[in-house]
Amino acid sequence: MLETQDLHVKATQPVISPAQLRDDLAMSERANRTVLGGRRDAGRILRRQDKRLLVIVGPCSIHDPQAALEYARRLQSLRDELSDHLCIIMRVYFEKPRTIIGWKGLINDAGLDGTQDMNEGLRVARKLLLDINEMGLPAATETLDPTTPQYMGDLVSWAAIGARTTESQTHREMASGLSMPVGFKNSTSGDLQVAVDAIESARHGHSFLGIDAQGRSAIVRTGGNPLGHLVLRGGAAGPNYGADQLARAGAMMAVAGTRHPAIIVDCSHDNSGKQYLRQEGVWQSVIEQRVDGNEAIVGLMVESHLLEGNQRLGAQGRSGLSYGVSITDACVGWETTQRMLRSAYSTLAGVRSKAA
Repeated sequence: MLETQDLHVKATQPVISPAQLRDDLAMSERANRTVLGGRRDAGRILRRQDKRLLVIVGPCSIHDPQAALEYARRLQSLRDELSDHLCIIMRVYFEKPRTIIGWKGLINDAGLDGTQDMNEGLRVARKLLLDINEMGLPAATETLDPTTPQYMGDLVSWAAIGARTTESQTHREMASGLSMPVGFKNSTSGDLQVAVDAIESARHGHSFLGIDAQGRSAIVRTGGNPLGHLVLRGGAAGPNYGADQLARAGAMMAVAGTRHPAIIVDCSHDNSGKQYLRQEGVWQSVIEQRVDGNEAIVGLMVESHLLEGNQRLGAQGRSGLSYGVSITDACVGWETTQRMLRSAYSTLAGVRSKAA
C-alpha cells in the first residue's frame, strides 16, 4: 500500500510539556502579583472603572533577552513615575506572523541561526516573562500559535490577536478561553467588521481541539472572554485613527452589543504609514481626541526599543547585530518613548486638575 500520510514532513521532534516547563520555571509570588495586578488594571480601564490610559509599549519583537531586560528596567521606572494617569504594560512579543517567509520569532528560533530549537525558545521566552514580571512590570504579547498560552499564558496580563489572524476561527476560539483581556486588530485591509465579529465570537463559549497541561490532545471547553476589545492599526487604505474613523468604530461596536466600546490605537503599522517616526504624531493626535472627550479611546500601542530604527538579520546571525535595535519593524528609540509618555502624562494630568 502506498503512503498517504506526512508526505511533505521531514521529521518530528518531541516538545516539552507545558506542565514541565511551568515546573522548571515556576511562577514566583512577586510575578503572580504583577500578572494579577496588570490584568485587574487593564480590565478596569476597559470597563471604564479606571480613568487612566492603557499603554502597551515595547519592541516590535524580542530577539535579545538582555536588551529586553534593560528596556524593561527603564520602563518599570517610568511606569512607577507616571502611574497616576498611565497604566503601562510592556510589549513582549515572541511570535511574528510572516507575509511570506522570514524569522518567526524567539520561540521559533531563539538562536537566530535557523536551527528552530523550539524547546529552547519556549524556555527563553518563559524565563524572560518571569524576570520582567518579577520587576513588577506586567507583560503583553501577541498569541499566534494556539498552543503557546499553555506554556506562558499565566505570565501575560494583556494579549493581542493580530491583523492576519483576527478572522481565524481557531484564534477566536482560543481567545474565548484566555485568562487576560484580549485586543483584536482590524484586518490588514483595514476591515473593522472582522475584528468586531471576533470580539463577539470570543465573548461566547466554544469547544475545540487543543492540548492540556501535559501536552496531550484534548477537547477544550471555554466559557467566553468578556474583555475583548478593538485595536485599530490602519489598513491598506491608510490610517484609521481620525475622529470620524474612531466614531465609526465605536458605533460598530455599540451595534454589535458592546456596552462600553473600548478602542486601543496602534500608533505603528499602517497608522504611521510604516514610518516609525510618525508614531509620535499619531500618539499626539489620539491623546488630543481623548482629551476632547472620546471616552471610547482607552489605550495606545507603540513600537519602541532602546535605539531607534531597525536592522536586518543577516548571515552572521546574532553576532552581526547591533545592541538594542529591532530586527523586525522599525521602532522609536528610548528618548522618544520617554518624551511621548511624559507628554501624555502632563496633558492628562492637566485635564484632571481642571476637572477637579
